[in-house]
Amino acid sequence: MTGQEVLLRERRGSVGTLVLNRPEKNNALSVGLLVDLYQALNEWSADDTIRTLVITGSGEKAFCSGFDILSIPTNLTPQMEEFLKDHNPLDLVFSGIKKYPYPVIAMLNGHVFGAGFNLAVCCDIRVAADDIRMGMPPARLGLVYHPEGIKQFAEALGMARTREIFLTAKTYGPHEIREMGLVHHMVPRMELADKTYGLAEVIAANAPLSLKGTKRIINMLASAVSFRQEDLKEAETLINAAFNSEDLKEGQTAFVQKRKPEFKGR
Repeated sequence: MTGQEVLLRERRGSVGTLVLNRPEKNNALSVGLLVDLYQALNEWSADDTIRTLVITGSGEKAFCSGFDILSIPTNLTPQMEEFLKDHNPLDLVFSGIKKYPYPVIAMLNGHVFGAGFNLAVCCDIRVAADDIRMGMPPARLGLVYHPEGIKQFAEALGMARTREIFLTAKTYGPHEIREMGLVHHMVPRMELADKTYGLAEVIAANAPLSLKGTKRIINMLASAVSFRQEDLKEAETLINAAFNSEDLKEGQTAFVQKRKPEFKGR
C-alpha cells in the first residue's frame, strides 16, 4: 500500500471520474481517502468543463464497504488537521456530493455497505452491476445512525424504504435491490462501464446552466425539510446511549465471531 494513491482522478471529455482506491480494504473510507475526496470535489466543482461526475471503486469486489474506523490519517497539512477538529469528514464528503454543481453518478462495481451505501444515495443516479449486495448494518451492531445520514436515505429512497433498510439491517441481493429501486439501473457487469459512461455523456451534453439550475432547485426542495435544534439534541442523546451500551460491545463481538448477537437492550 506504500505510495499508493487512495483516490484516483480520471477525465474523459466533460466527464470526470473519482475512483476509491483501497481494494485491499474493500475501498473502505479512511480519513485520508475522505480528505482527498473532499478536496477533489471542491477543486472540480470550480471547473465548469466537468459537467458530469462518476464515483466508483477499484477492483470488482466492492464499491465501498463503509467507514474504516481504524484508519489513521497521514500526510495531512496542519491546516487540514485543524479543520477536521470541527468537521466530520464523512459529513463533508456527503454534503460535497449533494452540493456538487453538476450531476453525480455512482457506478456500483461491487458490494455497498454502511457509509458506502450513504455515499451512493447522495449521488444523483446509481448504476450497478447485477451481482452486487447492499446493506446498512448499524442495528445489527448496536448503533444508532446519525440523523443527517438517515435524512439523505429518505430523500433518495423515500421514508418507507429507509425504514426497512435501517430497521431490518438486512443485506440485499441483486433481485431485492432491483425490486426495491435502490439503484436506477442494474446491468451485467461487462456492460457496467458502457452503461454508466453512456448515461454520463448524455447528461454532460445538455445545457450547463440547465443542469446546474435543475440540481440546485432539487437540493432546495430537499433542504426544505430539516431537523429542529431540539430534534438534533435528542438524536445525539439516542446515539450516545447506543454507543455506550452493552449491546454495542455484543454487536461488535458477534460481528467479529460471525455469530448472531444476543442483545439485551442495555
